[in-house]
Amino acid sequence: MIVLGVDPGTAVTGYGVVERPEPGPHRLVECGVVRAPPREPLEHRLVAIFDAITDLIARHRPDVVALETIFVARNARSAILLGQARGVILLAVARANLPLAEYAPAQIKKSVVGAGAATKAQVQRMTAQLLRLRTPPAPADAADGVAVALTHCMRAGRRFRRAVVG
Repeated sequence: MIVLGVDPGTAVTGYGVVERPEPGPHRLVECGVVRAPPREPLEHRLVAIFDAITDLIARHRPDVVALETIFVARNARSAILLGQARGVILLAVARANLPLAEYAPAQIKKSVVGAGAATKAQVQRMTAQLLRLRTPPAPADAADGVAVALTHCMRAGRRFRRAVVG
């Protein structure tokens, strides 16, 4: 099973591609960030995000895409902008006709670190440990994308594999 995990953002979108071979441990295939041009209008940044996610899907052919949900704290404007980034990611997933899994930020942190209020540094360290990497995925947004993919592998991976295989 190959999972593309995405941590959306309008400036920086983190992603991680994780494979769970049968049998065997999780394996990091690729991780990184999509940096939308900061001085460009929002619609141009959204096109950059859409194109990058579409390219990742075409290159890695994931079985499923796992996406972080919106966390609304105090800033409604940030939540609206994040929703627009999620919208173009959802469009790329739908165009590829892929299954989608969504996880809340606290659920991702709890799955990977064991605590829903974990810091970005803790997420980076634990993704490195879980994937047996010498150094944590960097930058932190890339580690967050990897954590989203790992969360899906740990929480829904077995159920998804059974549905596909048997």
